[in-house]
Amino acid sequence: MNLERKASSTNPFSAVMREWPLLLIGIALSVLGILTMHPFATGSETLAVRQSIWLLIAIGVYATLAFSDLHFMRRTPSIVAGYAVVVVLLGMLLIFAHSVQGAKSWFSLGAFSFQPADLAKLVFIAFLAKYFSRRHVEMKHPRHVLISGAYAAVIILLVLVQPDLGTAAILGSVWLGLILVSGISKKHLAIMFVLGAVAVTGLWFFGLHDYQRTRIVAFINPAADIRGAGYNAYQAVVAVGSGEVFGKGIGYGTQSKLRFLPEYETDFIFAAFAEEWGFIGVGIVLTLYGLLLTRLLSIARHAGTNFDAFFTLGVAILFTSHLFIHAGINLGLLPVTGTTIPFMSYGGSHLVMEFAALGIVASLARQGRSAPRTSPKEFPGG
Repeated sequence: MNLERKASSTNPFSAVMREWPLLLIGIALSVLGILTMHPFATGSETLAVRQSIWLLIAIGVYATLAFSDLHFMRRTPSIVAGYAVVVVLLGMLLIFAHSVQGAKSWFSLGAFSFQPADLAKLVFIAFLAKYFSRRHVEMKHPRHVLISGAYAAVIILLVLVQPDLGTAAILGSVWLGLILVSGISKKHLAIMFVLGAVAVTGLWFFGLHDYQRTRIVAFINPAADIRGAGYNAYQAVVAVGSGEVFGKGIGYGTQSKLRFLPEYETDFIFAAFAEEWGFIGVGIVLTLYGLLLTRLLSIARHAGTNFDAFFTLGVAILFTSHLFIHAGINLGLLPVTGTTIPFMSYGGSHLVMEFAALGIVASLARQGRSAPRTSPKEFPGG
């Protein structure tokens, strides 16, 4: 055991390479997404080239973080500072950002755009990981559920009012998932679900915009407005079904490449992929995600500190939430909320965030056994 620790500390390359499956699976999924974006049959404009550049940048970010000393992430001042930065950025969006398709979610920086919600996901996970890592043995006390929920609610509400219902739902799923693995009692879990039902009811009547309510109604009965609110959901289901077993061929999807299916590079890339690769291709993708999540759970199980375990579990829950919500929307099982799927959807900021999350996990796994222990009372609310 001691010899293994010494070898890891003196040979960081060898230690990081132990987590090579994380990087390899992320690259494989990204390449499948890039292939789906490129219209081989029509030769029209493609986002595949730009996404390839973002992939190279994201791999560089992964390598930088994986080989870096990130023990400062376990410290309360760093966590609190990150939380404050994210809250300020999300607040500034509502004041300074231009509305794009009815939402203020992006800062435009010349040729590039930055979505603070992507950074917020990492900080959100780190913040909750720090809180739960010091209190998981006390989670049967309801005050910790309420306090952690209050911290989470600040970021979730700032995202919700952009409005970005999909990201808000994913952040809520991360909080709920970490609550469940932290040891909450069944009684408090039941109370939490009742309060959640009350919150959803209030959200329906007072929090959602008219177009968001229309999307949910269209989800229940998409055929009622097939040329309006139900159009996207209907075309996504048609695309998935038309792929059958072996698909139509890479780049030859008619629903996507002929633009019957809108936003096929981002919100509906799973449907576009299923059309071109068929049932076999979907099975390959789900297998890759399964392997990635299995590896993350294994890393969390063998983590050297509670923070490392909770952070890695938070990343696993984040990817799982994205996958289930995105696939559910594309299969007509959930209302359309405009949610990406990890690694495959077009977009630079979310791709960099996803590889950054894997890089942080790899770094923490490498250094976890030598992390210093801190007092439970050093965190706000303790």
